[in-house]
Amino acid sequence: MARTSIYLNFPGNTEDAFLFYRSVFGGEFGNDGIARFGDMPAMDDAPPMSDAIKAMILHVELTITGGVILMGTDAPQEMGFSVIQGNNVNINLEPDTKEEADRLFHALAEGGIILQPLQEMFWGAYYGQVQDRFGIHWMVNCAF
Repeated sequence: MARTSIYLNFPGNTEDAFLFYRSVFGGEFGNDGIARFGDMPAMDDAPPMSDAIKAMILHVELTITGGVILMGTDAPQEMGFSVIQGNNVNINLEPDTKEEADRLFHALAEGGIILQPLQEMFWGAYYGQVQDRFGIHWMVNCAF
C-alpha cells in the first residue's frame, strides 16, 4: 500500500533522537527495529567501514501521531555526507508501482536537481532522490 513518510538525517545522533521520539509518541520501532550500517552488505568499490560507522543507524522508523511514519538515518561525514539545514529532512514517497515512482520522480525533478537517479537497491526497492525547484528534498522508494 502506498504511503508517505518523513525522513530525517542526523550527524550521528539518530539513536538518541529516536529513543526520545519513542518516549514522546510511544510505540515500537518498525521494520525489524534498528538497522545499523554494519548490517549493510559489503560493496565491492567501497573501503572498509570503521567500527564507529558500523554502529551508526542505517535506518529506523516509528509511527507517530495520525499514523505518520517518522524515519531516520545517521549521515556520517566519512561516507561523504554532510548534514546541513535543508538536507536533514526528506519527504519519502512509497508508491505502489515502478511506473508511478518514475512519474513522481521525474515530475518533482522538473526544474530541480536529481541527487540520486532511480535504481534498484539492495534493500529490495526502486529508489532515487531529488531536490525540487523549491529546494525540498524528496525520496522515492518503491518496493519490488
